[in-house]
Amino acid sequence: MIQRFIYGVDQLSRMVGHVFAWCIIILTFGTSFEVFVRYALNNPTSWAFDFSYLMYGGLFFMAGAYTLSRDGHVRGDFIYRTWRPRVQAGVELTLYVLFFFPGVLALMYAGWGYGYEAFRIREVSVNSPVGVPVWQLKLLIPFGAGLLALQGVAEVMRCVLCIRVNRWPQRLHDVEELDEVLVQQHGGGGAAQQESAK
Repeated sequence: MIQRFIYGVDQLSRMVGHVFAWCIIILTFGTSFEVFVRYALNNPTSWAFDFSYLMYGGLFFMAGAYTLSRDGHVRGDFIYRTWRPRVQAGVELTLYVLFFFPGVLALMYAGWGYGYEAFRIREVSVNSPVGVPVWQLKLLIPFGAGLLALQGVAEVMRCVLCIRVNRWPQRLHDVEELDEVLVQQHGGGGAAQQESAK
């Protein structure tokens, strides 16, 4: 039951992450167009700055849960990877309770008021005369935080399972970090991976 819940949340985070990953492609084409018209035609657009932060902001807000589901957020790995899986899970569980959930729940609460107000007045950007709508981006804040909180619940369950069996549950993999691929190619991982393989 717990594994099924974790798998379902991971799948949801993956789906949302993959959808919003298209923002990178759109942002690349938009920025390339702006560079071309600015420097080749000497005719810069009035919407490029707003466009770039809308695309990057959407990706940032909505890909956080995907990154968390892939264990991709920053941590002090040079210390963490030397611990046994049960110790890793205990430390992570403590950090989720003390820091992660208070911050994410506060972001959900504050973000809802902020996003709803932007939606209510149909807020537009003040950075250009075009008046590019920005309320959509601000409305993503509580939804991105909600998805991050849901993924956090799955990560807490993952910690509980690891504490029980001293082995991390399997994660979904659709991309691999380059450093992990290199470690695997050169003869295995660190102490934590070797311990989990026992």
